[in-house]
Amino acid sequence: MDAAPRLSTEHTRIRLADAADAPELLRYRVANRAHLAPWEPLREEAFYTLEHCLRSIAEGREHARLDRGYPLLVFDRDETEILATFTFANVVRGAFQACHLGYGVAERAQGQGIMHEALQAGLDWAFGELGLHRVMANHLPRNQRSARLLARLGFEREGYARRYLQIAGVWEDHVLTARIRPGG
Repeated sequence: MDAAPRLSTEHTRIRLADAADAPELLRYRVANRAHLAPWEPLREEAFYTLEHCLRSIAEGREHARLDRGYPLLVFDRDETEILATFTFANVVRGAFQACHLGYGVAERAQGQGIMHEALQAGLDWAFGELGLHRVMANHLPRNQRSARLLARLGFEREGYARRYLQIAGVWEDHVLTARIRPGG
């Protein structure tokens, strides 16, 4: 298993971050702070520092090395700008062979199909090279963009969890969805 995927799509390059990406990761975080805030946990000011970006990158690479999670950056074709991020988190092996998927797209890249394109490549890798059986993704009931994206990617609704995650400082309900490996 390659713990450092390098995926290509028509419009993107997808990979784990390395330390040299920290300034671009910081730019992405700062530029999209207000855009992503309604969909994410509250962030401390330290999240928007170069030091935190470097620490996040190092932790992400360690999680991948240990097969616990894969935080991936979605770059433009030239790998000069981060357009989106997604993570296969909480990887569980054994009889489960599953993980959770989380993602976000830059405000300026919304509505261009970038997230669908990137996640399709990522899911192919997760079900292929990683050998996962199930990928779970949850969304806020009011986030219809996410609901449509996940449906287009083949995720099926499996349930509804009340006060599931703390988002923007509030315990929010979530729609629970999952996709099973094709043919699995």
